[in-house]
Amino acid sequence: MRGARPLAALEAGFAAGAALGAGETVVAGASGGPDSTALSALLTKAARSAGATVVLAHVAHGVRPGAAQDEAVVLATGAALGARVVTALLPPGPADEARLRTERYAALARVARECGAARVFTAHHAEDQTETVLLALFRGTGPDGLTGMAPARELEPGVTLVRPLLDVEPGELRRYCEARGLAYALDPTNLDPGYRRNAVRAALAGLRESFPRLDAAVARCAAILREERAATPLAALRAELRTEVAAAGGSLRDLTFERLDTVARALEAGGQGRHFLRRGVEVVVDGKRPSTGSG
Repeated sequence: MRGARPLAALEAGFAAGAALGAGETVVAGASGGPDSTALSALLTKAARSAGATVVLAHVAHGVRPGAAQDEAVVLATGAALGARVVTALLPPGPADEARLRTERYAALARVARECGAARVFTAHHAEDQTETVLLALFRGTGPDGLTGMAPARELEPGVTLVRPLLDVEPGELRRYCEARGLAYALDPTNLDPGYRRNAVRAALAGLRESFPRLDAAVARCAAILREERAATPLAALRAELRTEVAAAGGSLRDLTFERLDTVARALEAGGQGRHFLRRGVEVVVDGKRPSTGSG
């Protein structure tokens, strides 16, 4: 990320997706790490333009030495951004990943209720999504588990959890913090192989050298499954296109998702045009329905 243009593009895209309303109060989960620090900065910038208010919620797990430093970083971030910081302390207990995750979300929901916020934003990013999908796969999960983290879901009645950074690489978030002059802390437990997610993370670091588009591919597969499971209109259009291709005698095996999705989105938008799915197969979109034939 060099210069102001990439920064502006990230900020503009984030603000459009967040769609903050005037007078709205939202909560940002703030751990003190680079991802949540970038989220806090992006959210407060968008809030200033929209006339909204951001509260930074720091959940203190209390399971490792040096945790007080994380809170200090969040307090400094709040001061730099002009945002209020609320700290929630988790009850004592074992450092179990599932327990900590459940209680962390419960704490964020409590902060949201106390602040009158209907939305809680977290900084889960593209690599987090890959790890989540693979962990589900390794557990032998079904299709629901392979859908990964949803961009938004109900945290509790009246409170929605929003993950606006699922298509953003963590390196971009770190560079954003550095460009904005915001300090952040690095959690040493992220390197502890005793945690299953960390073991997956370490293995993926090597794979990304050979498969640089790995995270985008996993995110795309998870999104397809979410849409298929939810029976969205876009999923229905893709199914119609697959039927058209099969009816025209075309093979579906080597039909790439990108090309199929391009046609489906054009059809959804009411566009027109001729699209080549692969050698010998083309789709003509007339704004109403597709027709498939040989090209």
